Amino acid sequence: MYTKNGESYFIVDAHIHAWDATPANQANRYGEGFINCFYDYHRNLSPADRVWTLEEFQKQSEERIIKDLFEEGYVDKAIFQPTYLTDFYVNGFNTTEQNGVLAEKHPDKFIANGSWDPRDGENGLTKLAELAERWQLQGVKLYTAEWKGASKGWKLSDPWAYRYFEKCQELGIRNIHVHKGPTIYPLNRDAFDVADVDDAATAFPDLNFIVEHVGLPRLEDFCWIATQEPNVYGGLAVAMPFIHTRPRYFAQIVGELLYWIGEDRITFASDYAIWTPQWLIERFVDFQIPEDLTEYAPLTTEVKKKILGLNAAKLYDIDVPADLRLPESTDGAVGAEPVPVA
Repeated sequence: MYTKNGESYFIVDAHIHAWDATPANQANRYGEGFINCFYDYHRNLSPADRVWTLEEFQKQSEERIIKDLFEEGYVDKAIFQPTYLTDFYVNGFNTTEQNGVLAEKHPDKFIANGSWDPRDGENGLTKLAELAERWQLQGVKLYTAEWKGASKGWKLSDPWAYRYFEKCQELGIRNIHVHKGPTIYPLNRDAFDVADVDDAATAFPDLNFIVEHVGLPRLEDFCWIATQEPNVYGGLAVAMPFIHTRPRYFAQIVGELLYWIGEDRITFASDYAIWTPQWLIERFVDFQIPEDLTEYAPLTTEVKKKILGLNAAKLYDIDVPADLRLPESTDGAVGAEPVPVA
């Protein structure tokens, strides 16, 4: 929980990892290049006093994760989002099994999500059922640009993807997190395109599609899709650190999201360990839309509380203390009139 000026915020960090990108786990030059690309984002978008060494960045201990998220980072609940990348890393980069160890040790702190890849066919459906039973999955993280042998990506609209969405419904997995963001070396830009979200969200209205990284740099495409698909959400991982390096750009991102999809469908994420939540939360609570950007509604305390935790808590049925809750919103539709800036 974070408190400032008499206001308390329930914090859900909806996109974190416990990765192993050490040289011993790198299967090839792509594994090395992938973590180095992450590290460039970390170095270039972080305040100078929050930059880690590459060695620190490659893997974090359990003690470091607990300290960064909960002891210093104000987080009440964190959601692990796996990224297997088994073509690049010997034992996988950030698997449900790795994350699940910490989730089982600290069930009051973590939720472990699963993952699937439609290219795994029937065997993958069986594996998903096993993961769901083992970890009581409420959500999955999908990585449409992941390489698998000769294949360099897949689409949410693929026939086999539909089989997996149907399996999610059967298993009670309702939160579908999809990486649709900036290109990461060596993955292909086109495989991160947001267009297939439209197809899947229409076909499976009972599932929630949380588009991580809000489609950046395709924010406009994401907004036009999400406005007509009420089960599509925007995850702010990667967008958040622009609050430091390009605050006006960050204001435009948040302003557009609030206009198009409203305050109830945006979730906070630090993308740990690319960034740590402490400074992101502190700066977001202090942040205001610049006065000259009059086309955007102001970022109120109530909106910040929803984004920082209450929206994700609702998706995952996380119990929020009564004194930190807010009334259900009835606003936020596309085209709603912005509140005039005083």
